[in-house]
Amino acid sequence: MTASPAATERAPAARVLTASLVGTAVEFYDFYIYATAAALVFPQLFFPSESATAQLMSSYATFAIAFIARPVGAVAFGHFGDRIGRKSTLVWSLMLMGGSTMAIAFLPTYAQAGWIAPLLLCILRFGQGLGLGGEWGGAALLAVENAPPGWKARFGMFPQLGAPVGFIAANGLFLILGLVLSQDDFLAWGWRIPFLASALLVIIGLWVRLKLTETPAFKAVLEKERPPMVPLGELFRLHWRETLGGTFGVVACFCIYYIATAFALGYGTTTLGIQRETFLQVQLVAILFMAGGIVWAGYWADASTPRIVLAFGCALSIGAGFLLAPMMGGGDLLLIGGFLSLLLLLMGFVYGPLGAWLPGLFPARVRYTGASVAFNVGGVIGGGFTPIVAASLAAEGLDLVGIYLSAAAALSFIALMLLRKPALD
Repeated sequence: MTASPAATERAPAARVLTASLVGTAVEFYDFYIYATAAALVFPQLFFPSESATAQLMSSYATFAIAFIARPVGAVAFGHFGDRIGRKSTLVWSLMLMGGSTMAIAFLPTYAQAGWIAPLLLCILRFGQGLGLGGEWGGAALLAVENAPPGWKARFGMFPQLGAPVGFIAANGLFLILGLVLSQDDFLAWGWRIPFLASALLVIIGLWVRLKLTETPAFKAVLEKERPPMVPLGELFRLHWRETLGGTFGVVACFCIYYIATAFALGYGTTTLGIQRETFLQVQLVAILFMAGGIVWAGYWADASTPRIVLAFGCALSIGAGFLLAPMMGGGDLLLIGGFLSLLLLLMGFVYGPLGAWLPGLFPARVRYTGASVAFNVGGVIGGGFTPIVAASLAAEGLDLVGIYLSAAAALSFIALMLLRKPALD
């Protein structure tokens, strides 16, 4: 049967890929400036000074709030993404997270407002998580549902490339501010600048996304049948195995990332006593390996399958966990940089193919909800509490953090082995 023009017409590739990349870069920039500030600034400014360790742990706890909000956002935005369309849903997710991020720049500190300051911080952090909960799934669908045959993984890697782009922008700006401002000025007002800068990035992201049309897959669903009344109900009733497998399949990428970034930054600048600017420079170099790994994995996944590449990355990540303590524990910058580069390169392999693999587990009528729920619930398991758990384990021994990392990678590897469902068109 010949497909209708509405079902086969695709938006220009450059516009689609730019929208999926820029949008997620903005979202991840917002998320990462919070992660960086949670390690460097928020402990002193938003929490009582019981001890430096208690402040850091409290700050990491607010970091986890967004991961609790992300599944809520996944359900809400997935519902509308499967009922009214990908484009408008992506616009609203971007506005919610960008607005929450910008508002953080205007918060009073604990010294100025007492308990109200951390309360407001938690509310806005929840708003960030809601927005991000609807972002990744929609961006991945935007890319893969517009991909020509044989190009799904290469198109699907572009939302993942938004992660290193956002990280470089966020940490690069914090690095510049740390170099040009004194510590007192940075703590007094300089940390607010990255949050204010989010407004400009959101405007750019909205400008790109508002020029898009709906994806061919969603148009085809509307032509053949009515959208599901409750996508989440249909998902759990008919596709619960794929949802469960997809959820555990993404655990490794979140655990790897937040150990290599948020935990490593906090551990390096406190326990190891490395200067903040120096450690940020090391991470900025290491994140380039993640970008390279994503591109490598995208091409390989189209030549084989996304599942094979993901399993390969998870298997190597299990072994990488045993290198964490010997390479990070001594405080040698060369070894630390080498380990973070290796870990983030592997992150590219367990993250890059997700844009093609997760949406391919679900039919188009519940694809936004399925991909978003699996990705974000997996984020809670793999990343939401990783910085605070890793910090607690590190107090007992850095080798325990490595075992934690290996266990997360093993969990994803098992899920990939059990879920052998072929990808859908």
